[in-house]
Amino acid sequence: MAARAAADRDASRVPVRRITVLYDAQCALCVFVRDWLRGQWQLVPLDAVPAGSDEARRRFPELDHASTLVEITAVDDSGQVYRGAAAWVVCLWALEKYRPLAYRLSTPSGLRLARGAVLTAARYRGAWWQPRSAMGTCDSGCAVPD
Repeated sequence: MAARAAADRDASRVPVRRITVLYDAQCALCVFVRDWLRGQWQLVPLDAVPAGSDEARRRFPELDHASTLVEITAVDDSGQVYRGAAAWVVCLWALEKYRPLAYRLSTPSGLRLARGAVLTAARYRGAWWQPRSAMGTCDSGCAVPD
């Protein structure tokens, strides 16, 4: 799969060679999405790392790790950080089958649609999520941000 990814992604035009997706390992929806991403053909490799973990803190010491537990966060190999809808779009962009959709979602009207999808997922997640106040994060039950 890696050789195919390297050949298909036109690396001369695409400087991103790897994306790390920080996800909440205690959230069933987040784990489902992580598994779904792993099962897709990736033009740009996606590394899934539990948000707030020692590994995440080692890789990205400058990030606000509490916020990565509240909304999906992706970091490319150049250090660019994507949060919320932009993180979803960059994850889709990394996938062979969904790159055309990612281009459509990267427009202003597309980002509004992507944000709506992220908010819907966050509402679903919030409906099933128990607050993690013992860890000092997610005290609002992972509510949708304003």
